[in-house]
Amino acid sequence: MSISTEGLPATTKHVIKLDDATVRLVGDSGDGMQLLGTQLTNTSALAGNDVATFPDFPAEIRAPRGTRAGVSGFQVQFASEDIFTPGDRLDALVAMNPAALVTNLGDLDAGGILIVNEDSFEDKDLKLANLKSNPLEDGSLDKYHLFKVPMTALTRKAVEELGLSVKIADRCKNFFAMGLVYWLYGRDLTATLRFIESKFGNKPDIALANERALRAGWNYGETTEAFVSSFRVDPARLPPGNYNNVMGNESLAWGLITAAHLSGKELFLGSYPITPASDILHELSKYKNYGVRTFQAEDEIAAICSAIGAAFGGAMAITTSSGPGIALKGEAMGLAVMLELPLLIINVQRGGPSTGLPTKTEQSDLFQAIYGRNGECPLPVVAARSPADCFYVAQEAWRLAVRFMTPVMILSDGYIANGSEPWMIPDAESLPRIEIQHPPGVENGEQVHFRPYERNERLARPWALPGTPGLMHRVGGLEKEDGTGNVSYDPENHEHMVKTRARKVALIAQDVPPQAVTGPESGDLLVLSWGGTYGACTTAVERCRRAGLSVAHAHLRYLNPFPANLGEILGRYQKILIPELNMGQLRSIVRDTFLIDAIGLNKIKGKPFAVAEIVAKINALLKS
Repeated sequence: MSISTEGLPATTKHVIKLDDATVRLVGDSGDGMQLLGTQLTNTSALAGNDVATFPDFPAEIRAPRGTRAGVSGFQVQFASEDIFTPGDRLDALVAMNPAALVTNLGDLDAGGILIVNEDSFEDKDLKLANLKSNPLEDGSLDKYHLFKVPMTALTRKAVEELGLSVKIADRCKNFFAMGLVYWLYGRDLTATLRFIESKFGNKPDIALANERALRAGWNYGETTEAFVSSFRVDPARLPPGNYNNVMGNESLAWGLITAAHLSGKELFLGSYPITPASDILHELSKYKNYGVRTFQAEDEIAAICSAIGAAFGGAMAITTSSGPGIALKGEAMGLAVMLELPLLIINVQRGGPSTGLPTKTEQSDLFQAIYGRNGECPLPVVAARSPADCFYVAQEAWRLAVRFMTPVMILSDGYIANGSEPWMIPDAESLPRIEIQHPPGVENGEQVHFRPYERNERLARPWALPGTPGLMHRVGGLEKEDGTGNVSYDPENHEHMVKTRARKVALIAQDVPPQAVTGPESGDLLVLSWGGTYGACTTAVERCRRAGLSVAHAHLRYLNPFPANLGEILGRYQKILIPELNMGQLRSIVRDTFLIDAIGLNKIKGKPFAVAEIVAKINALLKS
């Protein structure tokens, strides 16, 4: 079956031009809000807007329908200028039921657009949402532009000729909502019609029903007298190039594949599924034709141990998890440090402790990444700042791992992993190769004298491949004698090896770019950030500088060791502000390292910072 995309109408109503718009779509976890949000994001990107998204999933897999625990949401900001966050306050909220409405209404600006499916506000729906009165009737929504739309009834009407069951027909109401939102913001239907054909083409009745619901939503906006105008956001002035809209986990997977290619290695991932890291495993499993091997282990310990084995065998080895799984991997991480093998350990952070908030974001694993192993067990730690940045962080982490022969931890978080933004596809030839040299067993016809723990100027030992004649050596978790690699209980050797491993990691500070600062080189205040707070901090600092405030911004990619010039930078500002989605972990490390009394802005709610929160803190500090 072929779905026509011809003759798409243009609105005849008044159009208001906007610089940007922030829209959140919320409903039950079975209402298709993630699909609706993804399509709106892709369509906006195709229109040339800069976009940033924030999906919000319920923690319970099968929360009761209609309850607050089962609410699923998707927020997208699209703009005609560069943006770095999915937006603070909402311009429009689309709510499919009472629970979705009451759990999200607080983020909608007064005077904002509120679209609700009034068919889902029956007594039973209100009871499930723990509401004593109907907000559509009690006056509590008077400060918003409220549009009560009978989406369920209109969707059934649009598809009634197809003879579908009521259950199947009602599943199409997210496409009705999608069509209405597309009309409201001047989005083109073409890409979504193509998606419907590719996704449901083998089920012609379902495909046609979704198309009719989509068009019915668009036509409702065009024909009803309730909506007197729509909005337009012009294309952003982005640097010219080919762009793809990427999510963080997807971008990270692509970066890992690219790093493997640039270093001439096959990629091996040993992983155990865990939210929100599982999609890296899912994405990498699609690329076996590119030399990618994925192994879903029976537990976290087996996952990292399989990766250590792959690293010993000469592969680009990776293991992925989130905080609880990283805890289980701790002993094996120490083994990788003792073996001095290149290994990437990816932690996509989530709310904790224990199972905590598995679908919500947090930055609370920094202490775990730097300190969370027995013994003196240092690891380099790097952190991605955005979905697109994950692509490059993966390559940089692998470069450090093979250059210094050490495991490296990559920190991401749920906000980055599930968020998306436009990513300019790089020219493959412009990406620097990652050089790896394995020692030969024979040179000029003679056996090489091999010492498995002999070190170069970076204190890295050779990466000897098993099976190479003459390069046999001992592996294991017992302390090694420097040079020979023999098991050693000598106290002097142990202290020497502990300090050597620490010095090797410290030397990385001389091998990474100096820390950059945006804004004045000295002044009243420096905002120091890391990880997924980048977008909110960047936007907040820019906003404050436009208001004439003396404030600069430095964002850290390298968290252990810090860039060599960081201490000198921190000393040039009167105050240091560190916003974190934790209780102040980077602040504690900075205080300990540089003896600077940094100030924290901390949030532990499973949600990212709003720009306004950081702006308010900056203003308060500068006024004081």
